[in-house]
Amino acid sequence: MIVALAVAITAFIGAVGYQSASSSAASPIDVGEAAGAVPDGVTVFDDEIPAVANLDPDLLKALRRAATDAMEDGVEFRVNSGWRSPEYQDQLRREAVSTYGSESEAARWVATAETSLHVSGEAIDIGPVDATAWLSEHGADYGLCQIYRNEPWHYELRPKAVDRGCPPMYADPTHDPRMRQ
Repeated sequence: MIVALAVAITAFIGAVGYQSASSSAASPIDVGEAAGAVPDGVTVFDDEIPAVANLDPDLLKALRRAATDAMEDGVEFRVNSGWRSPEYQDQLRREAVSTYGSESEAARWVATAETSLHVSGEAIDIGPVDATAWLSEHGADYGLCQIYRNEPWHYELRPKAVDRGCPPMYADPTHDPRMRQ
């Protein structure tokens, strides 16, 4: 359990570093909030931010219920990424290929615009670490499940999880059949 937590924290720190590096790098298109970029400090209650406002309504409702309960434990959910435009997703994929050196390695971290559940508003990346730890423990009660073992911040709505628990995680997106369209 401690090793798994250490791996998860290491992966999270790496992703945060990647996100910070990619957001400061010059990019071929100007990606702003309208395309899904998330400014610092955004929560699941910030309706004026497209990355939140364009999420699937059922996912957003479950997130807000969970976030309200987490606040009672002193935990705040911050949105690292939510809904994204196809153009923004394409840019993130190009940056991942550049960072990781190949399409196959980039696919472990960033989906294509055609397969990304962020583009359809059905996925959210939550932080900080205390929020992902809280969701890891309590998320199934709200139907919120971590989908990929390598991405402890990535959550999707699985309504059946309320009664049955979350399904087994994929090692990473390359093992998810939805990513093979």
